[in-house]
Amino acid sequence: QLQASGGGLVQIGGSLRLSCAASGVTGHTMGWFRQAPGKEREFVAAKRRTGTNAKYADSVKGRFTISTDKAKNTVSLQMNSLKPEDTGVYYCASTRVVWSLISDPTHYYIWGQGTEVTVSS
Repeated sequence: QLQASGGGLVQIGGSLRLSCAASGVTGHTMGWFRQAPGKEREFVAAKRRTGTNAKYADSVKGRFTISTDKAKNTVSLQMNSLKPEDTGVYYCASTRVVWSLISDPTHYYIWGQGTEVTVSS
């Protein structure tokens, strides 16, 4: 299972760090997705659980950083310079799919419960 935490209310330009604890998860890639009210779930970032390969949505490049801790079996998302459009429920997920498909949520086989992020002035 996956357990996400770290969401909250933050001002524009602020930072938040989301964490996701994994137990019994065998997927080699961990991803973060988000869903704003009335919108479809969208890809944010993904990373192999080992190694340095990571992929980001264009909208978060340079502001968000995904990291994994193999020993603690966690994946984190450091979010800086937050904007109102970053508001939404953030989900962590895991997949075994090939790298070229990791931004497609339909290829993720297990999901966390979501943690809400609100960016407000």
